[in-house]
Amino acid sequence: MDLFAQAAGPQLLVDDAEGGIRYWPQAVDAAVADAWFRALRADAAWQAQARPMYDRVVAVPRLLASYRLDAPPPDLPLREMLAAVARLAPAPYNAVGLNLYRDGGDSVAMHHDKLHTLEPGQPIALLSLGASRRMRIRAKTGARATLAIELAPGSVLAMSHASQLSHEHGIPKTAKPVGERISVVFRVRPQARLAAGLYGTHWQGALE
Repeated sequence: MDLFAQAAGPQLLVDDAEGGIRYWPQAVDAAVADAWFRALRADAAWQAQARPMYDRVVAVPRLLASYRLDAPPPDLPLREMLAAVARLAPAPYNAVGLNLYRDGGDSVAMHHDKLHTLEPGQPIALLSLGASRRMRIRAKTGARATLAIELAPGSVLAMSHASQLSHEHGIPKTAKPVGERISVVFRVRPQARLAAGLYGTHWQGALE
């Protein structure tokens, strides 16, 4: 059975010369997405982190894990996830960051990925597993138009390198009861950063 053949064409959320921001709501078979969620939840090397903010140290409101893709742990289905993502948003992805949102109190503030941590011209691709969560995408100039999209389990969202200059994105807190969600974020890191061990999801001001 081809687990990924039923993915329909993407919804174009933001347009630019590098592909913009695109969303595939049903990129992965539901049963496969659920199995991937359970495998990552059980076996990924989740870490709680705390970061300085102004005059205090604040807990990052989600759990994090990260891996190089040249030698991923054999007990995690990262290669299969990479194949699912790369067929929709092709790129030489070499690093993956995992974010575990445990409940509606976990979040990430509006931000953009720092361009010096990414290879120019290459996309960022995000696979969602577990419960749905709402992402906000906001233009950084003009009227700062904002859109919101529910990231469904088994969905893929691809953001161009250029979109990190024009837009910011985040997952807001919610008072609604929500289940656990894992975002699996594939990036192309510069080789110098990989060699220095700087391939994970590093704090960039996006705490809340």
